Amino acid sequence: MRWVRIVIRNRLAITGIWILVVVAGAFASAHIGGRLTTSLEVPGSESATADAILASHFGENTQGSFTVLYKYATSTPAQIQEFKSAIEKAAQVIPDSDVAQQRAMGGVLLASITTPLRLLDAASYTQALRKAVAAQGLTGALITGPPAINHDVSPILASDLHRGQVVAIVMALLLLILMLGLSFAVVIPLIFAAASISLALGMVYLLSHMMLMVLYIPNIVELFGLGLAIDYSLLILHRFRRQLREKQDVDEAIEATMATAGHTVMVSALIVSVALATLLLVPVPFVRSLGAAGLIVPLASMFAAVTLAPVLLSILGHRALSTIGFKGIIGRSDALQGAWARIARLVIARPKSVFIASLATLAIMAAPIFWLALTPSSLTAIPTNLESAQGISMVVNRVGPGVITPHEVLIDLGANHLATTPQVDTARKKLAKQLLKNPEIFIVATEDKVPFIDPNGRYLRFFVIGRHTLGMPESERLVSNLRTLDLTQSGFSETAVLYLGGAPAQGVDLIRSILNSTPWIILLALLLTYILLTRAFRSLILPIKAIALDLISTAVALASLVSVFRFGFGSSFLHTYRLDQIEAWAIIFLLALLFGLSMDYELFLVSRMREARDRGLSNSDAIIEGLAHTGGVVSAAAIIFICAISGFVTGHFAGLQQLGIGLGIGVLIDATIIRGLLLPSTMVLMGRWNWWLPAPIAHLLKTKASPLD
Repeated sequence: MRWVRIVIRNRLAITGIWILVVVAGAFASAHIGGRLTTSLEVPGSESATADAILASHFGENTQGSFTVLYKYATSTPAQIQEFKSAIEKAAQVIPDSDVAQQRAMGGVLLASITTPLRLLDAASYTQALRKAVAAQGLTGALITGPPAINHDVSPILASDLHRGQVVAIVMALLLLILMLGLSFAVVIPLIFAAASISLALGMVYLLSHMMLMVLYIPNIVELFGLGLAIDYSLLILHRFRRQLREKQDVDEAIEATMATAGHTVMVSALIVSVALATLLLVPVPFVRSLGAAGLIVPLASMFAAVTLAPVLLSILGHRALSTIGFKGIIGRSDALQGAWARIARLVIARPKSVFIASLATLAIMAAPIFWLALTPSSLTAIPTNLESAQGISMVVNRVGPGVITPHEVLIDLGANHLATTPQVDTARKKLAKQLLKNPEIFIVATEDKVPFIDPNGRYLRFFVIGRHTLGMPESERLVSNLRTLDLTQSGFSETAVLYLGGAPAQGVDLIRSILNSTPWIILLALLLTYILLTRAFRSLILPIKAIALDLISTAVALASLVSVFRFGFGSSFLHTYRLDQIEAWAIIFLLALLFGLSMDYELFLVSRMREARDRGLSNSDAIIEGLAHTGGVVSAAAIIFICAISGFVTGHFAGLQQLGIGLGIGVLIDATIIRGLLLPSTMVLMGRWNWWLPAPIAHLLKTKASPLD
């Protein structure tokens, strides 16, 4: 391969470039934190329209609003007034801020400080506001709200990432030694991973200047990138060692390795990227940022595979085979007599029994998926030691869960100066009374002055506090009820228009947007993957089988989230949260990510079977050779990947825990039951049809035909 020879000849220059990439990645990692957000805005939705009205006519950004809480035993009207005055003075540290509402409820004095600032800009004032509140004598006050939460969770996420990195790297190193032996070869995957992650972080940092990037992205890029890069480099290294054992010189071994394992890695990276790229179809910046950052990870690993991997292999040379004592448990020369070969022969002897037993087991494991319920976010599932979390807990326990996420009802009267007319004022009061008749509504706040009326008198504003927090079914029903209110029954004109904003409405819009996009994401991912696999396998049937098995492993992964987080199986051991609902962003990201990763292992195994088939082996012999030579490395790669993403589970955030559990169980099941038993049994049952690719389709895909025997 010409490009491999070019890379090897210029290995010093390429090494220097990659060193610069690592330095740039370190810079990006240190500076990206200030550009990340937790915003769940859904552009074009009704809640986004309400937010736009608040920004343009009330001078407020709902995501830039703080909530100040102060606990008291007893209070007089004078003390409450002192509290209000203190909050108003403290709020002056934030430019153009306003104290929108102040209440005493359940032994808690509560004030809402609104600002016109974006979430990230408002978050930067969190510490200053806390100091200003304390300076006013409110030393026990707690400050929460979206900006405070964004400010507080950033260092915890960084700490979780550091701890996850240490755990993942140590476990990966130990497993690499177990797989490869005490050899210089074990450092190659770690160097490869460091370079790939650095490139991905640098690209994400550049993207953060052009689009919204989620606070979780550094954790996802680094831990997912670590697992994926080690997987790819391990496959390449494993094949390189086999080529060296065939007495080839180093350069020939590298060329042969890149023509086989290197090609497989490139196709695999493209499939993972395609799966994650489908998230760009979701009209939610939060999800799009996950898709953009996610697809960069496999592309960075692919670029490292075609440039850095040949350089590392040429430097390693014959030392790849040298070990000190322990030789490792994979890559031995007697693969056809090993455990995976015996498993393959067992499956071939009883394909129907293995197929039925495997499918029944997976069906049972997937059953809990019918109890899957989604939430936009888990406000109570963040570290309890954070001040913003303590504020949420205080409100939930003393007042009610809906206080922290109020509904904001806006009524557009159609023209200026109508809000203070007697007819509208009467209708406003009547609507407030009607709303309070709803058993799901706890408080309705409305007045005939700013901030309940905009300065031009065109818009009315109601703060509606429900009895349940966002994401709960009761809260979602209340959103629906509020959006379908008939304003004429309260005395408003027929031209008046209601808009509903606030976190609960935004959450409903988020889930609806994700669910509406999911079928198109799945269809596009299936179509593009089918085309790529058809060309890679030179088969019409194998891609269909691969997609079916992939959907099964994804269903099991989603079911595992219900089992762990809702039903509590293993939650004490894993130290995970107990939640009735799963965060919607984690589900959609898991779908795309696991779909791509599952195809990885399929591609690794079946590509080797295709090689054997092309050499003239029978269907059964090709299956045995494929499993014998790649079953061990696929299992090793899966175990290392699971260890790499364990950092998600050891962290403090529900969404990342859910992502880690889903990925871990999905990959584990995929690399064992599905690829070890279900895959070979289906291939035995399909026989010669596995390898069929008619000439017209082969010509269309610019590959070699594969007629039926």
